[in-house]
Amino acid sequence: VQLQASGGGLVQFGGSLRLSCAASGNIHHIVVMGWYRQAPGKQRELVATITQSDETNYSDSVKGRFTVSRDNTKRAVYLQMNSLKVEDTAVYYCHAVLVLVTDIGPRQLWGQGTLVTVSS
Repeated sequence: VQLQASGGGLVQFGGSLRLSCAASGNIHHIVVMGWYRQAPGKQRELVATITQSDETNYSDSVKGRFTVSRDNTKRAVYLQMNSLKVEDTAVYYCHAVLVLVTDIGPRQLWGQGTLVTVSS
């Protein structure tokens, strides 16, 4: 079971990027998916999450600029990032709370991280 993220890169201030993350493995269902980020010297923080019923939650720092979405058939989550700022520079981690076919309860899973660098 794994989360595979992609889409990071270098972008100029005010630009846009789209991150993608797909889950694979013996998964029964995914409760919530989302994105966290960790800037150099800082703790990992929530960016955005989305539930199976498409309820979303955003950090105040990205509200109005970032949009999280998911495709349940593909077991994927996306993060559209617009109006990027230098302070958005970080490693972005995909996260999921899911239940495996063999599980009796949910577990957390993290992706490998993808670097987003915003230049001024």
